[in-house]
Amino acid sequence: MTDDFTRSQSFDVPEGFELLPWHRGFGRQVGPLFEKRDETGLTRGFRVEEHHTNGMQNAHGGMLMTFADMAWGSAVEKGEDTWWVTVRLLCDFLSGAKLGDWVEGNGKVVSHVDGIFTVEGRIWAGERTLLTGTGVFKVIERRQGAA
Repeated sequence: MTDDFTRSQSFDVPEGFELLPWHRGFGRQVGPLFEKRDETGLTRGFRVEEHHTNGMQNAHGGMLMTFADMAWGSAVEKGEDTWWVTVRLLCDFLSGAKLGDWVEGNGKVVSHVDGIFTVEGRIWAGERTLLTGTGVFKVIERRQGAA
């Protein structure tokens, strides 16, 4: 895999979405991922490409859960320097996403106690809800030397 793998696959992105600069580590493996910030908040998105699919050419459930983690966790961000870890992620699969579908997701904080945030989230493609669930996240300090 080349370093520009995710950059070369960023095609047909809806208006307002910008490429997330995740070109290292796990983000590079599951990308490209995008985000849009507007008056409704932060929404993340991705186009289902071949490397996201299972044998039926649908988005793999592991990819949808990974995306849910990244989309719902972003609800606790207070800026680009907010770092967080996932404590728990519960997902209910309601529908599938096909190769080529544009998938979006976001979450909202419903509880915050002692630095632990509970988020309710939704992942969708068009009018179709793919996943709903909750995530529990903890904001942490940025580790020295981390990208």
